Amino acid sequence: MVAAAKGGQRVGSIRVSSMDQNTERQLDGVSVDETFKGKVSGKDTNRPQLQAASKHVRKGDVLVVHSMDRLARSLSDLLTLVKELTHRGVTVEFVKENLHFTGDDSPHSVLMLQIMGAVAQFERSIIKERQREGIAAAKEAGRHLGRVAILDKKQTAALRKLIAAGESREVVAKAFGISRASTYNYTR
Repeated sequence: MVAAAKGGQRVGSIRVSSMDQNTERQLDGVSVDETFKGKVSGKDTNRPQLQAASKHVRKGDVLVVHSMDRLARSLSDLLTLVKELTHRGVTVEFVKENLHFTGDDSPHSVLMLQIMGAVAQFERSIIKERQREGIAAAKEAGRHLGRVAILDKKQTAALRKLIAAGESREVVAKAFGISRASTYNYTR
């Protein structure tokens, strides 16, 4: 555990990929002053809680993350985040890997960051490849993908007729008990 510089905070950053995953176990037993929790994919750095944590930390603070893959799934994103934070005087601590980065890091530490970041990126690529294969296999087997349609063929035809006649999407959506956005799906 890396202590924050005098007056600095230990700020936790937690990320899980889906709403049903538990965020509590990531920094369980780790002392932090404040925590930013996100339930979103780590495919990029455009994540509200990551952005908030990054804006919050100041020189002398420690950003504490369970593991490298919880911060970023892309090697370039991981390296960029760590570099930006350490240049601002923020220490980045990865609990699982027992590594911390200050900007004054040993070649060994930098190599570990690069290797572990590359592994996280590789894992993400494998997950995406398996998803594509699964979707292709499901389509080939004739299985329906996505949400089940609320409207049947007859209702869909009626909806299309009303929209084509100039009826507003809001009125049509309300009449069929669907969202306005869904009317676009049914008129494709």
